[in-house]
Amino acid sequence: MKAIRRFTVRPVLPEPLLPLADLARNLRWSWHAETRELFQSVDPEGWQAAGGDPVRLLGAVSAPRLEELAGDRRFLRRLAVVAADLDDYVHGGRWYQSQENGAELPAGIAYFSPEFGITAALPQYSGGLGILAGDHLKAASDLGVPLIGVGLLYRHGYFRQSLSRDGWQQEHYPVLDPNELPVSLLRDTEGAPARVSLSLPGGRALHAHIWQARVGRVPLLLLDSDVEDNDAGAREVTDRLYGGGSDHRLLQEMLLGIGGVRAVRTYCRITGHPDPEVFHTNEGHAGFLGLERIRELEGEQGLGFDAAVEAVRAGTVFTTHTPVPAGIDRFERALVARHFGPGAELAALPVDRILELGAESYPGGDPGVFNMAVMGLRLAQRANGVSTLHGAVSRGMFAGLWPGFDPADVPITSVTNGVHAPTWVAPEVVRLGVRQIGAGRTEDALSVGGSQRWDAVADIADQDIWDLRRVLREQLVQEVRDRLRASWLQRGAAGAELGWVDSVLDPDVLTIGFARRVPSYKRLTLMLRDPDRLRRLLLDPERPVQIVVAGKAHPADDGGKRLVQELVRFADDPRVRHRIVFLPDYGMAMAQKLYPGCDVWLNNPLRPLEACGTSGMKAALNGCLNLSVLDGWWDEWFEPDFGWAIPTADGLGTDEDRRDDLEANALYELIEGRVAPRFYDRAGRSGLPVRWIEMVRRTLVSLGPKVLAGRMVREYVERLYAPAARAHRALNPDAARDLAWWKGRVRAAWPRVVVEHVEALAAAPVNGTAELGATLTLRVRVALDALTPEDVEVQAVAGRVDPQDVIRDGRTFPLKPAAGPDLEGRWMYEGPLALDRTGPYGYTVRILPAHPLLATPAELGLVAAPAEADAAGDTGAGGGVLLR
Repeated sequence: MKAIRRFTVRPVLPEPLLPLADLARNLRWSWHAETRELFQSVDPEGWQAAGGDPVRLLGAVSAPRLEELAGDRRFLRRLAVVAADLDDYVHGGRWYQSQENGAELPAGIAYFSPEFGITAALPQYSGGLGILAGDHLKAASDLGVPLIGVGLLYRHGYFRQSLSRDGWQQEHYPVLDPNELPVSLLRDTEGAPARVSLSLPGGRALHAHIWQARVGRVPLLLLDSDVEDNDAGAREVTDRLYGGGSDHRLLQEMLLGIGGVRAVRTYCRITGHPDPEVFHTNEGHAGFLGLERIRELEGEQGLGFDAAVEAVRAGTVFTTHTPVPAGIDRFERALVARHFGPGAELAALPVDRILELGAESYPGGDPGVFNMAVMGLRLAQRANGVSTLHGAVSRGMFAGLWPGFDPADVPITSVTNGVHAPTWVAPEVVRLGVRQIGAGRTEDALSVGGSQRWDAVADIADQDIWDLRRVLREQLVQEVRDRLRASWLQRGAAGAELGWVDSVLDPDVLTIGFARRVPSYKRLTLMLRDPDRLRRLLLDPERPVQIVVAGKAHPADDGGKRLVQELVRFADDPRVRHRIVFLPDYGMAMAQKLYPGCDVWLNNPLRPLEACGTSGMKAALNGCLNLSVLDGWWDEWFEPDFGWAIPTADGLGTDEDRRDDLEANALYELIEGRVAPRFYDRAGRSGLPVRWIEMVRRTLVSLGPKVLAGRMVREYVERLYAPAARAHRALNPDAARDLAWWKGRVRAAWPRVVVEHVEALAAAPVNGTAELGATLTLRVRVALDALTPEDVEVQAVAGRVDPQDVIRDGRTFPLKPAAGPDLEGRWMYEGPLALDRTGPYGYTVRILPAHPLLATPAELGLVAAPAEADAAGDTGAGGGVLLR
């Protein structure tokens, strides 16, 4: 019979074991080996059955066993040590608290993301964005950064993947009960569940409870709409990650952004946590947080809309994670308009101003849509991509928001992603590090980073590295066999016909891993471009290769599902199934075995469509070598000492088949001609592949400190959070009003701001040539209308020019007022221009707005350039005088 009511019966721990509850509720256990080992000792079989989840373990362990442990003095001593370690970790000073400029750092930071991948025990993620967000929180905790994470609690999480008999992906959505997860309800001072509410059209309301997870020192607030006071539709808002149509997604993003800010305010009021000075939105999903903060400032400080926008921008950081416009959430303007204004949410804000923030009001934009990333950029004074290459791609993709500026001047910087080493580095690797450099230094190397902490890896003996790699490969082989057998049983095979699974993979064979989401641009099946050639590589009698593949296609992406099926059918072939496998249900638990056990990590996306690609970083931290297209982070840090770059056919335009043929052939040649020979080269007296081992060593020494999430979060603190906090403090109400007024005055005058005349004095070029080392003196006459020199910056921009006379890698030189204003209000500017490069050279002049509270001169998207540049069809830094 089916139960009419479901509830959770919690275990009652004996008093000596109460610290176990605190340890289970703080997700630090997911990356702290000693805590996991303690829970495993409670009940080894129960720990395995619970999937390594302490909350499930404690809910299942028997009362007699608990009483036994309560009287076990040895266990209680271990418990006391681990509990004291957690207390010191949570309350002691760390990197952030030791900074000399601590007073300038933000007292609080709110970090918003639609998904968080903390642990498999809290399945609230689908892929790289969520895993990155989880690693960001963990690294912030390790460093002591006062972060508050904000997301949604999905009752179904992301789907579980299985395969049909013929290899077609099938999805299953397990129901999650928050009472069985490592989360707890946030309650007010009277013990009632705290909640937030939003107004919906038609007099409806959307209420949400606030669940909190402890991620080390960092609280993670998760909003849950499955509340009895909601109607049926509202209860389903947080049903599943990235589910439903546009209306559903819009409500999710309103709850995340608007409700998220309200949840943060509630949490800070109840707990005394400092209110955030900086708000960081991960992609545009949480962009509505800016509107809620505008509402707060209008109501609490009496600011007008424009002044409130300036105050919000000052303390907001926006990170884009997509290199393609298709990856951005866009809604019909009419749909957004219905959900705001009178009778709906944020009734006090003018709907037309809200719609302007997300309008694609630039050439090529769609006037009928509301673009969440565009709103995010307009409401953030600081923005970044997630690798150097992705930063450049993002500047090109969003250049329309800054008309007249070259893409290089678009104010989007980059902070290359990193990964949380304590989560992803195998315990065997950590133990080798402890043996080499000690426990404290190893912990610092993995969390804080710094090349000096990684240099000692260079002294690890060849035999130790090779033995470690063999152990990790052997563990992966067993993991693969267990998962493969379970998958085949689920597909309908009988146990009696699966004897062959015991011979799948070989712990002494070169092992290549490929695991990720399965959109078309990641090219899951590029390796199948020439099936016969792949078979020869797999079955080579002297230098065989084995490949482990995993990945999920989006439930609505039949094209991606067909790619999965194509790979599965190839791997099912009895001729090769011992050398290539596809493992369904890729997730964090699988990844933590896969990254360490592979010798080579394969990545072959369409360049430059991989924003960063952190799976290769996780593999590298375990001594796995990368074989990848030069995209994302690999484009930035690749060196032939520790990996291989797959050549790309970038110049073939739309001929996708030809490009894939060429790049697949390059992949086969690299594996056959360079990768496999290096792995199997045992020519030395030691019998070890010493050249391979040296590449492993270089991977750890060179990449180790670079790919850490600790390095990434330190960069965010120093380059984005700290400046944003300073700007937030500077934009008090009066300053915000003044800045909004100033911007309005500049915009009104700008059509009449003109570069009227440019001339070069002393050492001017003769017949189009000049000598290296010479200095030109530029004199420029400008009309500023009602503006003054304090309102603008006049610059010369100079550098080498391409065949179209566009300045490449230009440098700017400030020009200073020399005279003026004349009777017509014009000013003369002068300044030196040093000719420090040879070859075709050019310069131009431009006028930009200038104000102490601007983060960048491009912030307003206004620039005035000479008529020559306009005539050449370029209003940025591409025209002017040419020297050849």
